[in-house]
Amino acid sequence: MPGSMQIESLNIKNYRCFRDIELNNLTRMTIVVGANGSGKSSLFDVFTFLKDALTQNVATAVARRGGYRELLSRGQTGPIEIVVKFRESGGRLATYRLIVNQESGRAVVEREVLSYRRGQYGKPWHFVDFSRGEGMAITNESVYGMEGVVEQRAEYKLDDPSILAIKGLGQFREFKVVSDFRSMIENWHISDFHIADARPSAEVGYAEHLSTRGDNVALVAQYLYENHPQQFNKVLMAMRQRVPGVSDVEAKPTEDGRLVLRFQDGSFQDPFIARYVSDGTIKMFAYLVLLYDPNPHPLLAVEEPENQLYPALMRELVEEFYDYAQRGGQVFVSTHSPDFLNGAELDEIRWLVKVDGFSSIRRASESELLQALVHEGDLPGALWRQGVFDLPGMLWRQDQPEGTRP
Repeated sequence: MPGSMQIESLNIKNYRCFRDIELNNLTRMTIVVGANGSGKSSLFDVFTFLKDALTQNVATAVARRGGYRELLSRGQTGPIEIVVKFRESGGRLATYRLIVNQESGRAVVEREVLSYRRGQYGKPWHFVDFSRGEGMAITNESVYGMEGVVEQRAEYKLDDPSILAIKGLGQFREFKVVSDFRSMIENWHISDFHIADARPSAEVGYAEHLSTRGDNVALVAQYLYENHPQQFNKVLMAMRQRVPGVSDVEAKPTEDGRLVLRFQDGSFQDPFIARYVSDGTIKMFAYLVLLYDPNPHPLLAVEEPENQLYPALMRELVEEFYDYAQRGGQVFVSTHSPDFLNGAELDEIRWLVKVDGFSSIRRASESELLQALVHEGDLPGALWRQGVFDLPGMLWRQDQPEGTRP
């Protein structure tokens, strides 16, 4: 399944504040920290850009971000390049390379390659290789690796030089890895949660998955209640266990087919209807609806989940994200919350730093100082709050770089 595919590395060049960074050896859970303006939102936007480029086209994705000049790193001439290495559903490591340039004022696909490597040291096997809407694909992909099999290639031409080849070829079953990779990106969930949207949530209609803005949480709750009662009950149980003051949650269908949620506060005899409970309670409920989706998103990216939530809920929320990652969804979270970081392992924490207008990324586990302090019992969030991450000259093992050093 596409949901079982995992991104193992991500390389970004000339994209906004990222002149050249690389995230290697990605785990199922990645937590990104950094000061305001260090590039956390830009990093998450790379995922949204790839999804926009696939569902629409590269020209539209670039235009949504103010045009090619706005998207291109300051002082650079281009092109923009994004490389994703992922472990596909068959267990093989594949590489997707997308190079975006500008032609006559419009963004185009300069190069797009999807490849395997032939063994550990072999030459990459390009089974999709396109440039500006034209290229080739190997049509007998299913026999890859079989001894004596000759590759069969076919030439293709797309309607538009800004359309991704994986969008066109991914419609056909003979291109299984292309189809899987396309499906994986299409099902990424990059959260742009707004509590103001979730509170007057739509109550009429149908929705199986939480929207990026969270404005259909009532509809998704009703879908789970009617079609996946076990998952829905897990959401209610988690609310009772995780949220202080919520002693019970009940769901009752109305005569006109809607679902009314009532939250029982231990201090009051009468339960509160969902629209009257706190922002934090509604947001936690929405996150749990997202995290207990019966079909986990292949990638879930959430920026600053701590907003509107009680600090005491952070460790609880980290555990829920971990459980989600174990069920098959790869998770990226950005945060300013020391309480959230306290629930993480050093190997999962990436730290963004901006110097002279460009961002670099560091891995907390590559700091011998941080490793020693955590080994002695310090918590990552406490060290972050104390400014230990910022101590000069302490973070890098010089023989194990991660990304571009400032």
